[in-house]
Amino acid sequence: MSLEITALDAGYGPVPVLRDVSLQVNANEAVAIVGSNGAGKTTLVRAICGLSTPTSGKICFDGQDITYHAGHLRPKTGIAVVLETRGLFGELTVSDNLRIAEVSGINVARPAGFQHFTLEDVFNLFPVVREKKDTRVELLSGGQQQMVAVARALLLQPRLLILDELTTGLAPKVVQEILLALAALRTRGMSLLIIEQNIKLAATMTDRAYVMSLGKVVYEIGHGGWEQALADDVLTKAYLHG
Repeated sequence: MSLEITALDAGYGPVPVLRDVSLQVNANEAVAIVGSNGAGKTTLVRAICGLSTPTSGKICFDGQDITYHAGHLRPKTGIAVVLETRGLFGELTVSDNLRIAEVSGINVARPAGFQHFTLEDVFNLFPVVREKKDTRVELLSGGQQQMVAVARALLLQPRLLILDELTTGLAPKVVQEILLALAALRTRGMSLLIIEQNIKLAATMTDRAYVMSLGKVVYEIGHGGWEQALADDVLTKAYLHG
């Protein structure tokens, strides 16, 4: 499994945001996209997920060009996303939200050896989701909703899970619970693309990172490079606030 983005340009109508962005996520990797507000991180996520149309460049997943595939087709290729807005159905119960994803995940193509996610799997990852399964989502705390959003994404049976600003506004205890769940996902061979403003948190969650500023990738943090990057005052002051 690999996600390859090559020379990608994207924006909103005539307004350009991303310029010549190239990056790669390999099998069983956790990769971060880091940078300050306005760096283009969310626009990149929207382009990968088919929620906005690139103006040039290419997005390939498992060797298949998906640049211009409609957004609703992305889960069928093996990509799922938890957007910053979560997109849950607040008036429905937790179980109802999960069942919708469970049904959608039935038709996702999976390679031999893929570890299928079940309701019991996501309940074990997030015990509070089990406890609140009969509760309307709109009555949950922000942290509980985030756990439901991740659980729902997993039931789409992704090989690549994209998490957009997953920990923003959450209590430290909730963040720690989510980090433990993400570590468990790595043992199942899942790849993660994590968009995060908090550079120190990103360093604990990922193997390597791409640093974005003003719509471009301006720096790459390679395997084993987090410690050096965090100690680089010029780099952190210029791009890595938080």
